[in-house]
Amino acid sequence: MIYVGELADIPDGESARVEGTVAIAVFNVEGELYAIDDTCTHQDASLSDGWIEGCAVECPLHAACFDLRTGQPSGPPAKKPVMTHTVTVEDGSVYVQESVRVGGRVLAPAE
Repeated sequence: MIYVGELADIPDGESARVEGTVAIAVFNVEGELYAIDDTCTHQDASLSDGWIEGCAVECPLHAACFDLRTGQPSGPPAKKPVMTHTVTVEDGSVYVQESVRVGGRVLAPAE
């Protein structure tokens, strides 16, 4: 698991960026934490620099929106989803377990 930081350091409506195999953005939406790949699939822009709208993030470059729960884009210009990851909070510390992509399929993180 990747240590993100303390829960208190990611207030509601904010995000944190960590490096795993790829850059990962962790978002706090009304106390629920979501983690997705940080790079927009339309063009290389950091989604952690985007705007949270409900349970979606809007890319700061060309306004592509991604659902934080599923990684699916809501429409153009992005056509491909971003990968989602599992977030765990233990004793106030936030961790991300990266999902694994094998042969085009996304597998749940290994325990």
